Amino acid sequence: MRGRGSNDTYENQITHNPVELRSTRQPWAAVATRAFQYTRAVNAASIRKLFEQVRRGTISPDDAVDRLRHLPFENLGFARVDHHRALRAGMPEVILGEGKTPAQVAKIFARLAKHGGNVLATRTNEKQFAAVKKLVRGAEYREAARAIVLERDPKKYGKGTIAVVSAGTSDIPVAEEAVVTAEVMGNEVQHFYDVGVAGIHRLLANREALTRARVVIVCAGMEGALPSVVGGLVGVPVIAVPTSVGYGSSFKGLAALLGMLNSCASNVSVVNIDNGFGAGYVASVINRLP
Repeated sequence: MRGRGSNDTYENQITHNPVELRSTRQPWAAVATRAFQYTRAVNAASIRKLFEQVRRGTISPDDAVDRLRHLPFENLGFARVDHHRALRAGMPEVILGEGKTPAQVAKIFARLAKHGGNVLATRTNEKQFAAVKKLVRGAEYREAARAIVLERDPKKYGKGTIAVVSAGTSDIPVAEEAVVTAEVMGNEVQHFYDVGVAGIHRLLANREALTRARVVIVCAGMEGALPSVVGGLVGVPVIAVPTSVGYGSSFKGLAALLGMLNSCASNVSVVNIDNGFGAGYVASVINRLP
């Protein structure tokens, strides 16, 4: 699925309506303050004009970079697709499928796919995937993670391995969301599932592999103790993900969240309940650091 041909070839795999390109003859300061629609991830004419201004010395290189960071996005009416997210943040925009119609997810996905690179939609369902598949034939559905994925960039941007750990089998859907996110962002990922504190020997059997990771993500429900244990075993950042797994007094993940926030392991940080995506994204950012 990786390395699926050039952008020109891929354009034939999606259907789309032409997007009107507004004139680029207006001053750059004005362009940078309002949206304009376009048909490429980077508008060649606009970028050439900006480069020419830098060459002539009418603007500084730093000013040019600053202007590029604020444009452009594509207005679909119901969504403003941020095609320059990767330029500003280092990684592309990700679609949250929850609350969106299948048609909305499909159109956003197709527009992101049109501009190249990997595309990810989280918290999706099979109806949304069916709609996406009609427009983007190369898309795949990762059922365990509830994610729609299009992978075309095989490059590994991470400096090391990201380890993803789940306390129990019931925590795997959240862990899989973290795995898929980290993989799409260009990382080597290794997972260790069902190694919770009720059978600590299962975790310790993987201690050597965990110590080789550059970042560790730990997903746990119930009392949320596992991240603290892992934090005491490794010398790298541990991202704790409380899950909504557990009986009544777990309060749908609140007990695990509070336990993780009070971890005595100093290398543990915490994301929101069931937020495997957030953990995978932050781990990717950490893994790209020199």
